[in-house]
Amino acid sequence: MSVNKDSKYHSLSKEVYEQILGDREHGKINPYACKDSDIIRRQPDHDAPHLWRPAFVMDVEKILHNNYYNRYSDKTQVISCYKNDDISRRALHVQLVSRIARTIGMTLGLNLDLIEAISLGHDIGHTPFGHAGERYLNEIYNEHTGRLFNHNIHSARVLDKLIFRNISLQVLDGVICHNGEMEQQCYTPKTFNADDPWGEFDRSVEDCYTDPSANKKQIPGTLEGCIMRISDIIAYLGKDRQDAIKIGLISNDDSFSAGSLGSSNAQIIHNMTVNIIENSYGKPYISMDPDVYETFSKAKTENYHNIYNNDSLNTMYNDNIKPMFYCIYKELLRQAKSKDTNSILYKHHVNYIKDANRYSNYFGKKEFINNYLSQDPNEIVVDFIASMTDDYFIDLYEYLFPDGPYKVDYVGYFDNI
Repeated sequence: MSVNKDSKYHSLSKEVYEQILGDREHGKINPYACKDSDIIRRQPDHDAPHLWRPAFVMDVEKILHNNYYNRYSDKTQVISCYKNDDISRRALHVQLVSRIARTIGMTLGLNLDLIEAISLGHDIGHTPFGHAGERYLNEIYNEHTGRLFNHNIHSARVLDKLIFRNISLQVLDGVICHNGEMEQQCYTPKTFNADDPWGEFDRSVEDCYTDPSANKKQIPGTLEGCIMRISDIIAYLGKDRQDAIKIGLISNDDSFSAGSLGSSNAQIIHNMTVNIIENSYGKPYISMDPDVYETFSKAKTENYHNIYNNDSLNTMYNDNIKPMFYCIYKELLRQAKSKDTNSILYKHHVNYIKDANRYSNYFGKKEFINNYLSQDPNEIVVDFIASMTDDYFIDLYEYLFPDGPYKVDYVGYFDNI
């Protein structure tokens, strides 16, 4: 058990603290960490690691230089349509996840490069307008195809299919298993299929497109993936409260239960970090105390009640953003079916994908784009819409429908003075 739980900021127990110091002094290596030599790539003959560029560092850099990485900067985390640089976008969120996960992983002796790669790539396939946008795109996609859209699965599609850079199985596995909406008291990694790891992965991905329950069943194959998964929730719990206070959605964080974690962002991050280290050091799983888990789970429920399901946010989404999704999807699907190379879909998306892969040494570029265009047109439309930032989406709607009935009015910096 960790000590000083009655204070605002918890501490590690003396036993665990001294164990960590002693293990470091003797150079003890965590036997449960994912080793660089364990890396699994689709094309193992490519991307040999270097002394200055180890295996998972290569994946970090591949993700940072992915053409879609820049688009994190204008994708909603929770709060949309505010001209306020102090409100979190996904670009900040993935950095916060990476930092929290690396702090925990460093103390536990895990592979920090793997943690960073999963963290930075986990939301790269997310839609504009956060989880509201994800709901709308899933709804429309399902109506047209009977298939499901989940942002974690689409993030893997971006990294593994759309802009192929031979990203490792361990990273892609962590990405599809990061489902930050599901908290658990204990995270125990699965064992990868030794005979057919990629077949197992591809089947898991396909299951998530067809089975509504499959996405919630995905279990990371590494402790690093487990750490990133819990850190995803830690990163947004308190930060979303800060953002909601900044725009006046809630007055303060006093309406949230403090429990054993506290209610502020700093307290939640610190105390969750300490408790996970306390309960997980030297173990083949990631865990926390029962009372901490209970408080953590309750805190997420309170965020839904006070922030995510707030009527003022959802009214704007449902009255304007949702019908805009339907209008844009319908028009882009028409363009995809017509195969008009002068259309917005081709100029802004198909050519973008083609250009992003022009220096790839992994496959024939002409063959790749021909195969891409031979898909169900709905897949191409979903790829394009999911890639958009909030502003890109709104600008596209106004371009396609200059006299359209739907409009999003941004709240400016000085509107509430």
